Amino acid sequence: MIAGIELGGTKTVVAIGSAEGRVIEEFRFPTTLPEETLGVAIDWLRERGQPASIGVAAFGPIGIVSNRENYGKILETTKAGWAGFSLVGCLASAFPNARIVLDTDVNAAALAEAGIGAGAGLQDIAYITIGTGIGGGILSGGRLVHGALHPEFGHLKVPRMPGDEFPGVCPFHGDCLEGLASGPSIAARWGTPAHELPADHPAWDTQAWYLAHGILALLAIVSPSRVIVGGGVCQAEGLHGKINAKLTGIAAGYFPPVLGGGYVVPPALGQQAGICGALLLALS
Repeated sequence: MIAGIELGGTKTVVAIGSAEGRVIEEFRFPTTLPEETLGVAIDWLRERGQPASIGVAAFGPIGIVSNRENYGKILETTKAGWAGFSLVGCLASAFPNARIVLDTDVNAAALAEAGIGAGAGLQDIAYITIGTGIGGGILSGGRLVHGALHPEFGHLKVPRMPGDEFPGVCPFHGDCLEGLASGPSIAARWGTPAHELPADHPAWDTQAWYLAHGILALLAIVSPSRVIVGGGVCQAEGLHGKINAKLTGIAAGYFPPVLGGGYVVPPALGQQAGICGALLLALS
């Protein structure tokens, strides 16, 4: 049995899947405290058997370097109760015979979109999610990018949009990309949640400005063939086109798209990118 767990800031998905990384059956539920959240996932899997391998796609920051003391643990986070919690330890205790593979939720989504989604057949892509926070996963030369930590795209410092004096909402950096363009920042800036804003609201031009400047940094540093932008906020009608238009302007012809249609596209897997990625991690 191949199992996957996508652990997000607000929701968790647990699934069993096929050898191609497709979901056979899944269960979605709110992310609460760590023991309760993992307990629900473990009970659901036990009802279906004993998994041979479990792929875990988790919100960050998280220790993903296997030879370090913090491996498998949630690191510094504002999410109450989660800092220091060992995901790998908890799952290994419940399923001692299972192989457990861990990565960030956005790296897992990048893996899924490159394998069976909008980046199928490509070796160099980036996946960005805009929701409660902003995260980025990078596949370079067919390999997921890790380092001393893992990519933290949302905490890039980006140029200010002219006239914008919004202080930002990131508790660590204030006006980093996440502080200026995440779901909570939209709600704080405009007084209305993103999903309630109409397509012609000026919020989306502001979003496009900041996301395009963040993506320009990705083009300069890791040179992806395609940038897949997903998450709840990016379901807004026309936003991908706005980002592409702004990105084309600020790139000034220096980073011509290597594929038709511009760099920025929506995810082909929609809201299943993360859990499909978790299943592919289990198969890796």
